[in-house]
This record gives sequence, structure tokens and C-alpha cells, in this order.
Amino acid sequence: MTVAGTPRTRPKTEPPIDDIFARHELRTLALALLASLLLWNLPFGGLLLYPFKLLATWLHELSHGLLMIITGAGFDQVLIYRDTSGLAYANYRIDDAGSAVIAAAGYMGTPLWGALLLVVTPTARAARWAMLVLAALMAVTAILVVGNDFGVWAVAGMAGAFAVAALALPARWRVATAHFVAAQSCVNALLDIRVLLRPSQVVNGEIADASDAHNMAAATFGTPVETWAVWTWAVIWLVWSLVVLFVALRLVGTARWGLRLAPVAIRNGE
Repeated sequence: MTVAGTPRTRPKTEPPIDDIFARHELRTLALALLASLLLWNLPFGGLLLYPFKLLATWLHELSHGLLMIITGAGFDQVLIYRDTSGLAYANYRIDDAGSAVIAAAGYMGTPLWGALLLVVTPTARAARWAMLVLAALMAVTAILVVGNDFGVWAVAGMAGAFAVAALALPARWRVATAHFVAAQSCVNALLDIRVLLRPSQVVNGEIADASDAHNMAAATFGTPVETWAVWTWAVIWLVWSLVVLFVALRLVGTARWGLRLAPVAIRNGE
């Protein structure tokens, strides 16, 4: 039996909120990486990204400092200069194995910090907490281990900026900021490694005796001057940075697809 009347239509369902947020985050991350790469190749892009370059220097030197503590060398102080170069000083000399680990920490640690920030900021709330933790860590290091005036003011200023961003930015811009900072950390790690391929290194406007790659070559190959030994470690760290960025992006993508598939599994009773 049929009854004349208006045909019934199935109500349209809105996509799950997690699905919408997942797609938004992937776009935000892609735009952050693209903007980072483009700005570094524009005439005034480097000036706009100057604070992020200082951040990368802080992450680099902090990575050295953490390994100095772990290996027993002790962590004396960090110097961060206007030209975005930096130095980390240990309290004690240690064996070649420990020296090698410390030398590698800077270029291997910086992309790890960026990758970690990418992975732990899937939501606006997580981005807020991540930036607050980062601000607190920067403030503590500015007080305790940064040893020059410019470095203290630069690190303290960045700490304040992160705290304001975490507390004042709307949710959407908070996530975008966290992802842009993470992208900058990864991109800067790649750009910094290119410096190791130059014939000389400059720290605070002066020619430096040796780079991290020179120290690593001395600790592992017994020679700090042979080009092949220095370039070997520069290339290894370059590959490491690319792999870390790739894995981080895969982890972020997998987590987002997990959010998209979860509502489907729930509807199917899985």
C-alpha cells in the first residue's frame, strides 16, 4: 500500500568534528612547511624569520647541553649571538666517545625538537600546553645557563612571545603557530647543515677554530681537517634531518587518519 505525499529523504549528516579538524590540521601543517621554504628564498624572508633562526640556535645549543649533562661533561653555559651563531660550553673534558655524542647532539637534536612539537600538537589545547612548556623552558635557560646579554634578552623575549601566543591566540591560530614553529625548527636544521660544507665557520663575526662536524670527525676518524671526514658527518646529519621530518609527517598523518576512521569504526560497532 502506498500513500501519496512528499517523499521522505534521509537527513544529511554533518561530518564528524574530528574529521573536520584533522583535515584542517593537515592543511595548516602543509602551509607552514611551504611558507617556511618560500620565505627563506625571498629577499626579506630571512629578516622575517630571524626570531625563528634564533630559536633554532637555542634548540641546537640546548641539545648540546643536554648531552653534556648525560655524558657527565657538565653543562656550563650557552652563548647566543646576533648573527644567530652560538656556543655551548661543558665543565669537563671527556673521552672521544662522549665528545662525539655531544658534537652530534646539535644537528641531530634540532630536527627532533621540531618533530616532537609537530607530533604533540594535534589540538588547540595541546598546542597551548606545548607552547607554555616551551616558554617555561626558555625562561629557565635564560636565567640559569645563557651567558651573554644578547642571548638572555633574546631567549627571554621568545619565552614571552610563546606565552602570549599560548594564552591569547584563538584556537585555530594557536595550532597554526605551533606548526609553523615546528616547521621552522625542521627547516632550519636542514639549512644549518649547509654551513658545515663551507671551508670556514663564523661565530659571532669571527672565524671559528672548528665546527661540530670537525669535532665529530676528530672524535671518530682521528682527523679534524680532512674534507672527506667533515663532509661525511655533514651528509649523515642532513640525511638524519630529512628522515626525522619524514617520520614526523607520517606520524602526524597516521594520527589524523586515525581520527577520521574512529567515527566509522564506532558506527560499525568495531
